[in-house]
Amino acid sequence: MFVDSHCHLDFPDFTARMPEVLDRMAEHGVTHALCISVDLADFPKVLAVAESAPYLFASTGTHPDYEETEEPTVEGLVARADHPKVVAIGETGLDYYRLTGDLEWQRERFRVHIRAAREACKPLVIHTRSAAEDTLRVMREERAGEARGVMHCFTETWEVAAEAIDLGFYISMSGIVTFKNAKVLHDVAQRVPLDRLLIETDSPYLAPVPFRGKTNEPAFVSHVAARVAELRGVTVEEIGEATTDNFFRLFDTARRT
Repeated sequence: MFVDSHCHLDFPDFTARMPEVLDRMAEHGVTHALCISVDLADFPKVLAVAESAPYLFASTGTHPDYEETEEPTVEGLVARADHPKVVAIGETGLDYYRLTGDLEWQRERFRVHIRAAREACKPLVIHTRSAAEDTLRVMREERAGEARGVMHCFTETWEVAAEAIDLGFYISMSGIVTFKNAKVLHDVAQRVPLDRLLIETDSPYLAPVPFRGKTNEPAFVSHVAARVAELRGVTVEEIGEATTDNFFRLFDTARRT
């Protein structure tokens, strides 16, 4: 039994083949999935996906890479998060990899999401790339630990993971953990406390081995679990059970159908 804690089923990659994607989820023991919002304009599609099945959930937020788009407000995010299918705020965070220059707008957007999560009492889904120091600084300054959340698709060092864990956050492994050269991430996967570990696909991106280079989908989260189990020297069933329990502990308004 597995939960895909981060996917993008509203993306065009899945529009024409949603029934088969959901069928494969069931065939591979993936019982639930969280569909993540990246732009307010597309939030209605994310919500529609979540409403289409009892085992699907949604978040609301705007990705840090989306520069030319409607800026979220605390009030707007809180209002959207009031829907019973919306179990998280995000994805949000900082990304200094794709964008350069004055990125204060990214940091302010991140602060808005943290404030909304605290007000709505919903956990955060945090994206950070080439920005770990500032991400953690903003999290501390805005008391993100009061909302809790997950560092999604984690690719940073153990030191960054440990600080996020100290702030009350979970660490999520994606298909990257199956890549042979991801040595730093392998170390993190071995050291994260089992009760702070999540797994995800980030589909349609980052398909795990043996599907690397293909369109990712929630069914493939079982391969993420298998690699994490191998690295930790435990059974895949243990990883599945723990990460499923962790998902519902963190996203505590999600109904465990």
